[in-house]
Amino acid sequence: MTLNQYYRELGISDKVIELAEEVENSLKNRFKIIDDIAEINQIKVLRAMQEERFSEEMLYGTTGYGYNDTGRDTLERIYARVFGTESALVRQQITCGTHALFLALSGVLRPGDTMLSVAGPVYDTLQGAIGLREETGSLAEFGIKYAEIGFAYDFEWDYEAIKKKLSEDPSIRLIHIQRSRGYDTRPSLSVEQIEEVIAYIRDITKNREVKPYIIVDNCYGEFVETVEPSSADMIVGSLIKNPGGGLAPIGGYIAGTKECIDKCAARLTAPGLGAEVGASLGNTRYLAQGLFMSPTVTAAALKGAIFAANMYERIGFKAFPSMNAPRYDIIQAITLGNPDILCAFCEGIQAAAPVDSYVKPVPWDMPGYDSQVIMAAGAFVSGASIELSADGPLREPYNVYFQGGLTYPHAKFGIMMSLQKIVEKDLYIW
Repeated sequence: MTLNQYYRELGISDKVIELAEEVENSLKNRFKIIDDIAEINQIKVLRAMQEERFSEEMLYGTTGYGYNDTGRDTLERIYARVFGTESALVRQQITCGTHALFLALSGVLRPGDTMLSVAGPVYDTLQGAIGLREETGSLAEFGIKYAEIGFAYDFEWDYEAIKKKLSEDPSIRLIHIQRSRGYDTRPSLSVEQIEEVIAYIRDITKNREVKPYIIVDNCYGEFVETVEPSSADMIVGSLIKNPGGGLAPIGGYIAGTKECIDKCAARLTAPGLGAEVGASLGNTRYLAQGLFMSPTVTAAALKGAIFAANMYERIGFKAFPSMNAPRYDIIQAITLGNPDILCAFCEGIQAAAPVDSYVKPVPWDMPGYDSQVIMAAGAFVSGASIELSADGPLREPYNVYFQGGLTYPHAKFGIMMSLQKIVEKDLYIW
C-alpha cells in the first residue's frame, strides 16, 4: 500500500493530499538547513555529555533527600555546558515553564523591586504569577512591581524607552525578555536580537551600583538555532517542551550565573539546603535521554510548523510567522477568523494523536487564562507541547497555535487532518 493510500484510508481527501505533496516538494532545501542545525546541536549535546563523563550508574537516581545524586548533578553541569552558562538547575520538582519562570523571578527579586518586560506583555499564565491578575501568592503580594515596554516600529527594540525607564526608575532589578510569541502575533526573537538588547542594557547600566538581572524566557526556542542566549543572567524553560525531547515526564530548567542559580535553588527547596536536596526518583534517564534526543525532535517540530504555514497560507489563511519567514521557535500561529474553524482545526489535531485520538476537544475555562481555551493534545506526557498539539483562546481573531511533533511525519499528518476536518464541516472551501 502506498503512502497516499494510507492517507485515503484514514479519511484524507485527494485535494488535501495533493496540496500536501506540493508543499512538501517546495520545502526540501529549507528542511536540509534545519537538519544541518539539528546535527550541530546534536554534536554539542553529545560532546557535553562526554566531557562530563556521564555514566550508566548515573541513570538510576536517588530517593529521600537526594543527597549525593551524581546523575542529577552531572546533568545540571551538562545543561550549563550546552547553554553556555556557569551553572544550571534541572529538576523534576519544577512542574512547568510558568513554575520555572516564577521560581527564577522570586529567587532574585525582593520587596520593593520592579520587574521590567522589554518585549511587551508576558505570557498569560505568567501574568497571574506576577500579579497582573489577582492570584494568591503572586509577586505583587510581596511588594514586587511590574512594568513593561512594547516594541518600537516594525518590532524593533524601543531602545529610547528602555533607556528612559531604566534612568527614571532605580527600583528596576530585573529585565524580562520573552523569546517566543505566546498568544500574540508579534515575531519570536532570534538569539542575535536578544543578545543585542542584553548588550545595550549592560552598557547603559554599567555605572549602576546594583545592576539589574536579565532573564530570558527561552520556552519553545531551545535548539532552533545553534546558539542560546547565554549572556543573560538566567535562561529558563520547560522540560516538556524542546529540551525534554518528548521523554522527560516533567521538569524545568534554569541556566545562568552561579549567583542566580544558587538563589533559585534556595527558593526551590529551602535556604541552607539549595541544590543539595531533591531526589531524582529514577527520572534522570528520561531527562538525560530527552536532552540527547531534543535537537532532532525540535527539528521535526520546526519542519511541522513550516509545513503548516505553507499549507494554510496557500489556501488563503494568514500565518505567523509567514510561510517564508525565518524561524526562532517551534510555534506556528494561524489566524482562522472563526470559532468553529478553530475548534475544527483542534479536532483534526486530536484525531491524529496516538493517545486519545477518539476524544473531541471542547473549549473550557482553563486556569491562568482570561478567556476559554480549546486544546488538542493526545500526548504520551500530559500537556507536553513538544508533542503534536494545538490550542487557542476563543477570542478574536481566533488564532490557533500549533506546535510540536516528535516526528515530522506525525506533524505533517496532523496538519493534513486539521485541514480535512475544516473541509468536512464545510467551514472553508478553497
